Amino acid sequence: MAKGELPNSVLFACTQNAVRSPMAEALAKRLYGMRAYFDSAGVQSGEVDTFVLAVLDEMGVDLHRHRVKALEDVDPGEFDLIVTLSPEAHHAALELTRDVATEVEYWPTPDPSAVEGGREIRLRAYRAMRDALMTRMQARFGATGSVQV
Repeated sequence: MAKGELPNSVLFACTQNAVRSPMAEALAKRLYGMRAYFDSAGVQSGEVDTFVLAVLDEMGVDLHRHRVKALEDVDPGEFDLIVTLSPEAHHAALELTRDVATEVEYWPTPDPSAVEGGREIRLRAYRAMRDALMTRMQARFGATGSVQV
């Protein structure tokens, strides 16, 4: 898949489908709308992190109804591309796609939930991840104009 080309379907995967992958899914839907199908999953299931909800709420993106799911709950063959955001997810996706024609890309993304400190320090880490994911998506899939943050 060429740089700047938006696949028909993209799965974002991380460790628990609680921070990185649901945020990436929500941002992709915001940036690209109905031009492609986006979903997310984790190596295991967790609960959506409240800081993720907060930094997405800041830009008018509602993730409050997100249903957390594990990679075992999705069919990797239904996606043109799986973007992995953690080492665990990358290894799991490579294993899952061994017999299917789904492309896997690794976008190393630090987990902001590991940042310690007060609320504002932690929110800054989540905002930095949000902004980095949007920049990476626009570089990979093409810019869509301005998105208000």
